[in-house]
Amino acid sequence: MALAWLAYGWAADRGGDVRALVVDHRLRPESAAEAAVTVQRLTDIGIAALVLSIDGLAPGAGLAERAREARFAALEACCAAERCLHLLLGHHAADQAETVALRMLGHSGGDGLAGMAGLVERRFLRLLRPLLALPPVRLRATLVAAEVSWVEDPSNRSPLALRNRLRLLRADSDGTGLVTRAAVAAAAMRARQRHGAEAARAAWLAQRAAIHPEGFAVVTSGPIDAEAFAGLLRAIAGRAFPARHDQVIGWAAAARPATLAGCEIRPAGRLAPGAWLVLREAAAMQAAIPARDGATWDGRFRVAGAVPQGTTLGPLGADAAGLRARSPLPAAVLRTLPALRRHGALFAVPHLGYAANREALSARLICDPALPAAGTGFTGGGTQEFG
Repeated sequence: MALAWLAYGWAADRGGDVRALVVDHRLRPESAAEAAVTVQRLTDIGIAALVLSIDGLAPGAGLAERAREARFAALEACCAAERCLHLLLGHHAADQAETVALRMLGHSGGDGLAGMAGLVERRFLRLLRPLLALPPVRLRATLVAAEVSWVEDPSNRSPLALRNRLRLLRADSDGTGLVTRAAVAAAAMRARQRHGAEAARAAWLAQRAAIHPEGFAVVTSGPIDAEAFAGLLRAIAGRAFPARHDQVIGWAAAARPATLAGCEIRPAGRLAPGAWLVLREAAAMQAAIPARDGATWDGRFRVAGAVPQGTTLGPLGADAAGLRARSPLPAAVLRTLPALRRHGALFAVPHLGYAANREALSARLICDPALPAAGTGFTGGGTQEFG
């Protein structure tokens, strides 16, 4: 609520506007009423608001992660429909401290210990977190002074989620305690270091890796930059997060054929003697999905343009055997290519120039990973509040 109020004032001063998106995960009986109250409060301020309801979530293992993925999917879809480039998120200093702790427990690498980034470039929009340096007590005080009410989500106090347990142990609801301040300062320092490191990784990838539109990469022989390689694995696998730091470090220390972070690593053979071939792990690929304009399959390939009703998008798989003559690519790569099918029959494989009929000739699939192999190098969200 504080983010909405502050953004509204900032945009109004510059002749702009904001729209608030309220996500209802439907995990508690009271959530719909709370969302409605929030929308009414935003409307009273003068902020247009919309409720995004999420269906299908159920209590159980990994609920926090599942809810996060569903939430971001709903937010991104709404922004795309509204042709909105910037999505502001209300994470504050206490959230940042908890994120740093979670990543330490998860054996994150140096980038992970920089916490949440102030800016993240995603497929269709930019995520902005302008409040990362502000403790929550400041945000509550801002709302009290503006006479704006808000809802406290009781789920944030449930000990079932690890983040919540860390929050309870930190015992710093104001977000001004020594542990919180130290974690935020450390994250900001690491973010500044990450800024330079991102440029170095991009240079390493440009020199050593060739990323192909068919969704694979070839890495020349030589010492491996583990962080840059982790970003490459993330892009090839279509994932939103890099591989575990310790796993990539272990592989880089003794490069060998392996399956890692949703990718298969093998010698490139005749494709590039002495180099490494990095491709999507076939067993980890997503099942076929309905194909429509804008749909993304396996976090890697996006449909660009209209396709006939009843078309699905999925892996080429075993059908690659009948198309070997169309490409010099290794069979393992061919099996991971995206393919369009209608009524179970192969319809189009754009990357191989295959089309079952004239109608299929217009089908377009673009390699468009969820995140790029190298980041933006943005250092926003520092420690201005704490000094």
